[in-house]
Amino acid sequence: MKTFSALTKRNIKMFFKDKGMFFTSLITPVILLVLYSTFLANIYHDSFASTIPDGFEVPERLIDATVGGELISSLLAVSCVTVAFCSNLLMVQDKISGARKDMLITPVKKSTLAISYYVASLLTTLIISYTAMAAGFIYLAIKGWYLSFSDVMLIIIDVFLLTMFGVALSSVVNVFLSTQGQASAVGTIVSAGYGFICGAYMPISSFGKVLRNVLSFLPGTYATSIIRNHSLDGVYDEMSKLGMPGEVIEKIKDGIDCNLYFFGDKVDMGIMYIILVSSIVLLIGAFILINALCNKKA
Repeated sequence: MKTFSALTKRNIKMFFKDKGMFFTSLITPVILLVLYSTFLANIYHDSFASTIPDGFEVPERLIDATVGGELISSLLAVSCVTVAFCSNLLMVQDKISGARKDMLITPVKKSTLAISYYVASLLTTLIISYTAMAAGFIYLAIKGWYLSFSDVMLIIIDVFLLTMFGVALSSVVNVFLSTQGQASAVGTIVSAGYGFICGAYMPISSFGKVLRNVLSFLPGTYATSIIRNHSLDGVYDEMSKLGMPGEVIEKIKDGIDCNLYFFGDKVDMGIMYIILVSSIVLLIGAFILINALCNKKA
């Protein structure tokens, strides 16, 4: 336990010592928030407005809150994963510098070393993820706040699980990288592409049937839907109080991926959590196993 604690502390210190890595990770959610609010807000606003029945008036603040909830859920769904790839680069840098080889000479268990990388990356990524979440809450407070206390608590839990997923995924990918160029290439690909395949940039419902079915196999799709549901629950409750028909609310949920379908069958929230948690466990297990096998081969 002492060895694990020492390795974890060492990895955290190394992350914060590298100012470039830290500020790059920290600024990513801020850039996403600016880009989302600048470019996607109008698209989300028009998309939502088109679903409102003729003759039914919705307060502008409620529309802004709907757009804000969708933006914040997209921001968190993406940044919890992309930031994890930045904070987890220490594992690659240790390979480049030879520090990892030095540690493997010592009697440290291979699984202990792997888990210390994971936990250190998780803690550093959580700091940034919760900072992004706080910025998102401030944005919602300005645009329109309809979240209840339970909604806030659930979002906090969702961010924790999403960060665990992002760090686990980045750990499995980064374990195969051995140069700075490979790490930069993977980071660029993930930053550019993950938002599309998880439904953060554009709802899965707007894609073709074949692509929707393919993306329904990816756990990131369900992770985005989970946090989006909790970000918009208060908005849907307010719509019901205003007398908006239930079928219209369900249509809105379908349009922004609060309702997800697996080959036509609606996926319950409990199943989404099971998929997400199972993916985290499998990825962490795969990361530890890969490390053990690679080190034995070496």
